[in-house]
Amino acid sequence: MKVACVQMDIAFGEPGKNFTAIEKYIEEAANAQVDVIVFPEMWNTGYALDQLDRLADREGSMARKMLAHLAKKHQVNIVGGSVATKRGGKFFNTMYIVDRTGKIVAAYDKAHLFKLMDEHVYLNEGQSMNVFEMDGITCGGVICYDVRFPEWIRTHTLNGAKIMFIPAEWPKQRIDHWQLLLQARAIENQCFIVAVNRVGKDPNNEFNGHSMVIAPWGELLISNQTEEGILYAELDLEEVDRVRKTIPVYQDRRTDLYES
Repeated sequence: MKVACVQMDIAFGEPGKNFTAIEKYIEEAANAQVDVIVFPEMWNTGYALDQLDRLADREGSMARKMLAHLAKKHQVNIVGGSVATKRGGKFFNTMYIVDRTGKIVAAYDKAHLFKLMDEHVYLNEGQSMNVFEMDGITCGGVICYDVRFPEWIRTHTLNGAKIMFIPAEWPKQRIDHWQLLLQARAIENQCFIVAVNRVGKDPNNEFNGHSMVIAPWGELLISNQTEEGILYAELDLEEVDRVRKTIPVYQDRRTDLYES
């Protein structure tokens, strides 16, 4: 599987500019004949949380329509990072997964809200996990702060996920945690991690990328890139089964000592 990680800057509070940028990035990545294109967190608005009543995508309709159209046009899978959505008078941080035919195969609302960026003040928590099929491979997707909860990632891999997609807006001042946590999640779950972080600034934070693709042994296939652009990586999906057979942690779990 060839993945394209779109490490983009996000125009704060300007969905129009961001939708235009997304379309251009999809065109560019599709021309590289990738299997899946992955975007960062909250790419439509950035963290303009106090403006969501004006900016949020109603029912996610704009994002779903554009992503579905471009996925079908280019016959490529898209992990739509996440967008600010409004549903039933409530706001969510929502990820859409679109397959090559343009079908929305999964939608996920961020489960763990990050209080240091006031998410809990403006957003509502998601209530379900996010496991889906992509080209016959079972995958999972969570968002940014979710990665600090190892039991949440394990819940997805126990349900078959071999690749975990993780879009983020992870600030520069804690970027060392980003790499350590992602490598730990890959190693302990013996899965691929495809994690895409933004670059640039908003009124309160600076972001320096470091999007990563990590193999099941913990090797960094891409990392340490701080400039805006598309990063590419190839996943040998058979490696997941090889690693899980070599060190059978799933078989050796002591579920009699802790909750499954």
